[in-house]
Amino acid sequence: MGSLLEVIALHPADAEAAQEGGADRLELCASMEAGGLCPSVSTVSAVRRVTDLPLRVMLRLTNSFTTNGAELNRLTATAQSYLSAGADGFVFGFLTPDNEVDVESVAALASTFAGTPWTFHRAVDAVLEQRKAWRALRSLPGLDCVLTAGSSLGVRYGLDDLCKLAKDDPQVAKVMMAGGSLKPEHVPWLYGSGVRRFHVGSSVRQDGSWTKAYVNSRFVRAWRNLLDAQDERQEEKDVKEHPG
Repeated sequence: MGSLLEVIALHPADAEAAQEGGADRLELCASMEAGGLCPSVSTVSAVRRVTDLPLRVMLRLTNSFTTNGAELNRLTATAQSYLSAGADGFVFGFLTPDNEVDVESVAALASTFAGTPWTFHRAVDAVLEQRKAWRALRSLPGLDCVLTAGSSLGVRYGLDDLCKLAKDDPQVAKVMMAGGSLKPEHVPWLYGSGVRRFHVGSSVRQDGSWTKAYVNSRFVRAWRNLLDAQDERQEEKDVKEHPG
């Protein structure tokens, strides 16, 4: 499996630059100061008009990881509007007040757009027991990706845990997407552990700014080249280990 590069986009200009730089998929959201919230439906439509990349849209109304029935109803309606506007999938995730995966709420929302793939976002980094959380994630319908840094502080602090999780369980490695202050030097370690999905945001913007800079296609291309080099090395290794 080749690597996947997902880039955070806030508007059409970001999306165009990400595609030009070689991104494989977009995460579309708003309000990064709150960790990413729902964008407007018009933004989803505008982004869809300028790119044909797979587009996953954030379903999150507040900067909390908990939710309630009223909010779920709003998110259900919002998700349908996003699908009509051209979304291919979603990004969301909820925790209980005890910081465990809120399986009931997550499954209830996912069931309203059955057949549409989605990503469980970095709420997973706030749980108290990682392995218990990953067991819960296995039961969720439609989930095909989990965005995680291994720590609420970022990949730098969670790298060892991510690598161990991925090495210990190939099924975890298959759905894991590393992101959250991801640095190029983290990639070889993650890749060597079986991770093939990578997520970048501020690192593809000048000075890492969400408010003063758009996605820079050259920065995206640097990430693309880094991942392609990892893929090539892996292919060469596979050929040597399994000739013919």
